[in-house]
Amino acid sequence: MQTTLEPIGRDTYRSGWTALGTGCEVMFGAPSPAAARQFQEATAAWTRDFEAKYSRFIPDSLISRINESAGVRPVPIDAELAGLLKLCDWFHWLTGGIFDPTLLPLLRLWDHHAEKPVVPSAERVREALALVGWKKVEHSDTEIFLPKAGMGIDLGGIGKEYAVDRVMEMGLERGFENILVDFGRDVRAHGCPPEGGPWRIGLEDPQDPGRCWCGVAASDRAVATSGDYARNFVVEGKRYGHILDPRIGYPVDNACLSVSVIAPTCTEAGILSTSAFVLGVDEGASLISRVHQACGAIVTEAGTRRTRGFDDHVISKRAKPSKVIYS
Repeated sequence: MQTTLEPIGRDTYRSGWTALGTGCEVMFGAPSPAAARQFQEATAAWTRDFEAKYSRFIPDSLISRINESAGVRPVPIDAELAGLLKLCDWFHWLTGGIFDPTLLPLLRLWDHHAEKPVVPSAERVREALALVGWKKVEHSDTEIFLPKAGMGIDLGGIGKEYAVDRVMEMGLERGFENILVDFGRDVRAHGCPPEGGPWRIGLEDPQDPGRCWCGVAASDRAVATSGDYARNFVVEGKRYGHILDPRIGYPVDNACLSVSVIAPTCTEAGILSTSAFVLGVDEGASLISRVHQACGAIVTEAGTRRTRGFDDHVISKRAKPSKVIYS
């Protein structure tokens, strides 16, 4: 895995590499070039190991072994995965079941990675949906078991966001004060950028991709945006996005174009933004508002619904963003 490290200011560096199916970038202040290099190597290595363990696209990963053992036998797990599964329990409850890591049978059916994606039959959707349901999963501190053959776990809805939080923690543990972690536009910021002030995050306009509709200040906060305007396919004139509704087994088809959430952690921001996108404007805004220290904005063709507290983070459109988030 090739990594880069470059100085971008006095005692400030930018490191980058590719992992988790996306570009990973960290901007941070460090007391010396040696400390910067050590941090870059540690975070890149941790991310590589995390992907090797939890990616469903890697045949010998722990997640792949769990999925292959569905309906056959329990699989031993370590403390890290046990902790991740407890987070899944929490967010599944918090979102009323919208966050569901057992969507893999449906993700395979609605294969947006295929060269020529196809729309599955209603019968196949029903069969896949019968294999979905986080409450079916049996797990403890030492093992996990998927009781039905054909079930599968995909941690894509939490893994990248969890990795952002973990890399941030690695920087804070070293005493670094100014850090921005950006993994595929899932962002968490601490301290301030080299130019001073808060980190400024640009939110892309889903109706005019490439331009920002809003900029927000992120001080000790994470920002995540979910939407399907950039990742979809069209069959017989109908558009199908990549975000699935676990209640019905079909891609989300509501008035939402994108949802941006600001929260204390990237895990919270990412799960809330995607879940709110699935739920739609009213229920999505209600979900975000119920979470302590979270706020968000839901963009639709008719306008933007902002929850309480979001405008407190909005900065002038004239302010140059430190980062721009795409869906």
